[in-house]
Amino acid sequence: MCQPDWLLDSYDFDLPEDLIAQHPPQRRDASRMLLLDRASGQLHHHAFSDLLTLLPEDCTLVFNNTRVIPARLLGKRRSGARLEALLLEEQAPNLWSVLVRKAGRIKQGEELEFGEGRLLAVARERRDDGTWLLQFETKEPLTEVLEDVGLPPLPPYIKRREVSSAEAQHDRERYQTCYAKESGAVAAPTAGLHFTPEILTALDQRGIERLEVTLHVGRGTFAPVQVEDVRQHSMHLEAFSVNPETLERLKELSRSRNRLIAIGTTSVRVLETLAQQGFRECSGWTNLFLYPPYRFQMVDGLLTNFHLPKSTLLLLVSALCGRAPLLNAYAEAIRERYRFFSYGDCMLLL
Repeated sequence: MCQPDWLLDSYDFDLPEDLIAQHPPQRRDASRMLLLDRASGQLHHHAFSDLLTLLPEDCTLVFNNTRVIPARLLGKRRSGARLEALLLEEQAPNLWSVLVRKAGRIKQGEELEFGEGRLLAVARERRDDGTWLLQFETKEPLTEVLEDVGLPPLPPYIKRREVSSAEAQHDRERYQTCYAKESGAVAAPTAGLHFTPEILTALDQRGIERLEVTLHVGRGTFAPVQVEDVRQHSMHLEAFSVNPETLERLKELSRSRNRLIAIGTTSVRVLETLAQQGFRECSGWTNLFLYPPYRFQMVDGLLTNFHLPKSTLLLLVSALCGRAPLLNAYAEAIRERYRFFSYGDCMLLL
């Protein structure tokens, strides 16, 4: 018989639809922040701008510096039928696994057109998971073309009926952290969306160490858990990397008493993967799936947004603070009308 921590239904909760943030706050740092004390379970309401006063003196913050690519494409078939494509993962040069929507029955070998003819692709193969392999045909680097014709890959719960060029540009700026560097993600590491250059500077001035890792958030972000016993769920592989100096510093921190606070669940997965691998490799692939009970080797605290019911992200946060305290915090956030998901408010677990 499964323990409650292993039952998917144990991670369900009712969320009023109007609490799903459809747009970012006017300022990045204008969000609210719910502090959960891991030791006592007590909750405290703050503004995100209070972060500097709440962090312990001896802590190190770890950020995911992945950069979201404009992976959403609007296009059409030769018949004129409209379609939408979400780039998921590059398999070979200009060959991508793609989730195609509103397309009807695409045929193998069919040519598709995106960006008013600026970008062409041939449908090579439909895979067992329902995605397509598309071979893009362009004389320019695909990344440059995507910057011109692609749209931000907003999650499906952010609804945009008709996207104006101004709104698309706003999402390009705000669905991206201010410290993004390494291109490759198809979803944002949303805990980082609250930071501004001014807050990063203030952290430096206070002497709080900042380290960066890279995990390119992939299709696993969109994949629901479809088994009742969460131990049977398999995560998709995602690419990660750190530079050699950061790897060595993290190895040192694993033996020190400094408190290591991850900015976002993706940073958690990189840190725990590195620890499990004995800090041997600077780069690789991870499908690490964290759920209760789990003994963290690196992470002492976490800044994270509010996540979907029954999601792998919710299970990860539960592993850090306990399922019951987390669901209690979510119930409080709903009562206090916090904003949820990617463009929403955040939680700090210390």
